[in-house]
Amino acid sequence: MKTKTVLVTGSTGYIGRRLTHRLLETSALNVRILVRNRNKVQTAIADQVEIREGSTFDSASLAAAVTGVDTAFYLIHSMGSTEDYRNLDRISAENFRDACITAGVRRIIYLGGLGVKESASKHLLSRIETGEILSAQPDRIETIWLRAGVIIGSGSASFEIIRNLCQKLPVMITPRWVRSRTQPIGIDDVLSYLQASVDLPHQGNLMVDIGCEVLSFQEMIQQAAEVMGLKRYLFPVPLLSPRMSSYWLILFTPIPYKLAAALVEGLKSETVLQNENAAKMYSEIQPCSFKQAVANAMQELEHNQVLSRWCDSTGHQACDIKDFDDPAGAILRDVRIIPFNHGERQEDVFQSACAVGGSNGWFKYTFLWQIRGILDKLVGGYGLNRGRRLSQELRVGDALDFWKVVDIKPGKRLLLYAQMKLPGQGWLEFDVQPDQLVQTAHFLPRGLLGRLYWYLVLPLHHFTLKDLAQTVVNNSTKLP
Repeated sequence: MKTKTVLVTGSTGYIGRRLTHRLLETSALNVRILVRNRNKVQTAIADQVEIREGSTFDSASLAAAVTGVDTAFYLIHSMGSTEDYRNLDRISAENFRDACITAGVRRIIYLGGLGVKESASKHLLSRIETGEILSAQPDRIETIWLRAGVIIGSGSASFEIIRNLCQKLPVMITPRWVRSRTQPIGIDDVLSYLQASVDLPHQGNLMVDIGCEVLSFQEMIQQAAEVMGLKRYLFPVPLLSPRMSSYWLILFTPIPYKLAAALVEGLKSETVLQNENAAKMYSEIQPCSFKQAVANAMQELEHNQVLSRWCDSTGHQACDIKDFDDPAGAILRDVRIIPFNHGERQEDVFQSACAVGGSNGWFKYTFLWQIRGILDKLVGGYGLNRGRRLSQELRVGDALDFWKVVDIKPGKRLLLYAQMKLPGQGWLEFDVQPDQLVQTAHFLPRGLLGRLYWYLVLPLHHFTLKDLAQTVVNNSTKLP
């Protein structure tokens, strides 16, 4: 019998998705999730959780989500996606805390970042402010505030940076901040602390700093390289500014500029444990070493077991999939119709469409797609090297190179929303019919510049989009 209802916010993000799966393993808990769009919830767990649509900025949906809840996880943050993100984070936290108090929620569990105000980056300050807001009324609701530094797991932003640098650069000229100390932690240990916090025998507020051994970013690179069987050399110099470091990261990793800048700014400051509450209050949890966390992450990658990625849910506009899953307003279109002439089956063509991009590439004109990806990176976009979570499977909300999956109708339709830098909005739609594939590039231009852009790239579409549609159909007959 279910004894407690636990609410998870941010449940389609990197931490939240994994935590939801972990909590479902506990038969005594009734798991409820608050999402902006229920279509982003995995089919495999949709019938195991209570789904509430809404947000922390909508009072009615928020009140409904926290009603009857014993413990609520707050896993929401903006990571600097807009100029006003700190104010939005404050409003969101206040709304959530007040709604929980009104509903009689016993405990809020929040995951923030290590650091102290005096040396914290702008992003980390926002995380600290969020924790302070959530725990500001201890006489009315208790808050457990977990604080972690660099989180190491398959698909985490920090791990993707480390992995890509190790695999691509034998020698690195680095800024001095690579010597700043931090205490990384494996994703499995983070989830263990979060899960254990539900029934932690403690009254009142509690701040818990979590992490494994003290390491510099340079030591993390070198130890990760050892796990991968590589030897890497780092030479710190005083010449690289945070801005230059951010550009350096976007060239060699999947991380876009804004996220890279926020992470670099955070790495400039020392982020080590400020208390021993983890050892005192969670003595049953023994965090694994950094090397073991890297080995665990690599194993998940090698076995196609990546449950979530850093780009699953972001503060960028396409996070709200509902607002971007209908290209009907587009006024410019490139339509390619490929009939099934060789016995192709509808379901196989759909699976072939779902396999595009990432390590599978973009077929004959991959080099043109790569050039577009490089240009996108240089102006602060995602580029192509964000890749995909798994090589053959897609779900709503997944990142696919510089696209976002915004709609899937199994066997029939795949709709991608363009997250590349554009003077307008773009979609790529695969409409798989019983006897043909209709592939459509939709574009809603923004002003004269948007129209000019469309007609400038139209000649390239003749090659790239025509080849894409034809190869998707051709490859469907090669599926196992």
